[in-house]
Amino acid sequence: MTDPYTIARKRMISEQIKRRGISNEKLISVMGAIPRHDFVDEALKARAYTDGALNIGESQTISQPYIVALMTETLELTGREKVLEIGTGCGYQTVILSKLAKKIHTIERIKSLGMKARLRFKGYGLKNIVMRIGDGSLGWKEAAPFDRILAACVFPSMSKMLAEQLAENGTMVFPLTTGEGVQKLMRIRKKNGKLLKEDLGSCRFVKLIGKYGYKS
Repeated sequence: MTDPYTIARKRMISEQIKRRGISNEKLISVMGAIPRHDFVDEALKARAYTDGALNIGESQTISQPYIVALMTETLELTGREKVLEIGTGCGYQTVILSKLAKKIHTIERIKSLGMKARLRFKGYGLKNIVMRIGDGSLGWKEAAPFDRILAACVFPSMSKMLAEQLAENGTMVFPLTTGEGVQKLMRIRKKNGKLLKEDLGSCRFVKLIGKYGYKS
């Protein structure tokens, strides 16, 4: 008998990922193999593959599958990159990144979430993830520069701190609050020391809390 989660995951890939234009075959394969239901509480497992974000506790969420795919594809990973992730959350995005890049440095502000994510990484036997509990708005200066930076929380303004930690020819993908209070998903490319900005469209994320983020 086929595992019902396998059926749901295949449907997620077909209807939410491919149908909306995600075409990176390796990313699609990774998302099709990772059991998203392992990253949510028991009560939400039946909804793990639905088209939306889900609560993971502490007023945080696991992002909508399509948004995870879009942000990951936009990083244009080749398998050689050192990546900084801001907002580990439940660790789902982190695990996907670990399958597509060389080394992941990930930061989670909330200790209880971070500890659960760390146990998941250990359970999957992943050796290329380094995690710390702390203020993600500060980045990870001692490990910089990073080839890619991904943030799963919205910034109140462009982060000079993280821009400085982005390597030349690197790419950063993160949500940004505009002057009108609307969240936009942004891609920043660093070329010759200059930041080239690209608006990828509207989105909705929890706030980045920290010294260079929101205060609460």
